[in-house]
Amino acid sequence: MGAWKLACIFRNVLPPEAFEEVGYHLHGSLSQRIIPVSDRFCLKKILPHWLHYSRALSGAEAINALRPFYFAVHPDFFGQHPREREINENSLKRLSVYLENLQKPGFKSLKPTQLTFYIREKTAQHSSEGQEPSSTSGFRAVRFTLHTSDLLSTVLYILNSCSLSAEHIQSLNTNVHSQPLKETTGMPGRPIKWHRSYYSFTGFKDPDEDLEQVSRVETTLMSWLGSNGKSAVKKLKNSLPLRKELDRLKSELSELLQLSDIRWQRGWGVAHRCSQLHSLSRLAQQSLEPLQNAKGCTIVFTDRSGMSALGHVMLGTMDVHHHWTRLFESLPNYFDLQRRMSVLEDQISSLLGGIQVVYIEELQPEFTIDEYYSLLNVFYNQLLKSRVPSHPQGLSGLQMILSSDRLKVIENELIQASTKKFSLEKLYKEPSISSRQMVDCCKRLLGQSLPYLHGMRLCVSHFYSVMQDGDLCIPWDWKKGEATK
Repeated sequence: MGAWKLACIFRNVLPPEAFEEVGYHLHGSLSQRIIPVSDRFCLKKILPHWLHYSRALSGAEAINALRPFYFAVHPDFFGQHPREREINENSLKRLSVYLENLQKPGFKSLKPTQLTFYIREKTAQHSSEGQEPSSTSGFRAVRFTLHTSDLLSTVLYILNSCSLSAEHIQSLNTNVHSQPLKETTGMPGRPIKWHRSYYSFTGFKDPDEDLEQVSRVETTLMSWLGSNGKSAVKKLKNSLPLRKELDRLKSELSELLQLSDIRWQRGWGVAHRCSQLHSLSRLAQQSLEPLQNAKGCTIVFTDRSGMSALGHVMLGTMDVHHHWTRLFESLPNYFDLQRRMSVLEDQISSLLGGIQVVYIEELQPEFTIDEYYSLLNVFYNQLLKSRVPSHPQGLSGLQMILSSDRLKVIENELIQASTKKFSLEKLYKEPSISSRQMVDCCKRLLGQSLPYLHGMRLCVSHFYSVMQDGDLCIPWDWKKGEATK
């Protein structure tokens, strides 16, 4: 390729001094001639240092370079803020898919991916474009759109968007680590924008055109399913071996600990669930005796450790093995609380003429056994004070639940109806989706014909996405429209 073509391609990315270094001066726009001042034209020198670097950056090095970012946005640090935690969790999943696709051989371009993260305020000293003012909770929101085409530029773009230092990148063990950081990250103070001749020559897609198309065309449910259905089916099939491994681990642990079941409260990916089971398996190998206290119980991986109102053993995924061990050791105390709760329910039933007080997981808030016992105790004391008269005919055979939410009942019915109509393998929602939003979404879904959903796993969230395991995420307020051909 001639020097003129190369200069046209790289003119829009490189500063003028890059051309002067190899013996060329740039005058005016691209339409003007580049005047040679020497006969040397070295492709290796004209390519920016960061472009060489990106070719050598591995996936492991990218993850290592993003450690400050992961530390700033990790969901485990947002335990007191469930909405922000959920948004970070979802965005990290989508970022993981983006980075994974960048490493696939033969890829040409990726669709622009818009991400939102909440960053702990102490991790950055100043705000940058795309960031909202700091909240009183000690974190701020950052929104940016990824349209990069290599690992290094992706890493630098993320760190820069979040106002995080990139100085540690030069210490990575690569073949260019000895170059000054200024050259590595010292691109012109503007986004990387290749000239159109580069895309015409290479056949790659111009990400700016994708961004323009995204802004022009509003995504609808039918169009998105039509465009992403095949990708979801492929990912779902690819995840089958890992799902079998998950079933194997679950079966082995259930048999070892004599458990009734193992469940998950959140929609974690299959790989994440396998990791949690491996962690529990290692704990069983190190200290089996305390875990045997869970015989006959159901273990649920969730956000906090304890026992649920139904008597399920809750393992907080943010807790370390030491906390889990203490929980298993304290299970006899929880069992004693269960017995006292049963006695309290009988006492309430006696005061109400035989009405049975029950707890239904799908229709009530998620209580720990301590919280539910406290609620029952308050209700019992109120009944004693009010001196409720006994019904002359008795009310045995009737049931009642505390803190009932009629909307939860409707939500559960619509989920079952939608699952049946579309032959879904599973329909679930992210914890940040309210019952009202889920009801609205399901009602509108039931009015549609959606053959793309047959046999799929559908998650109602705040955005469109195909997860790594093939789960389809759709926003609860999806828009109607026709499928793309």
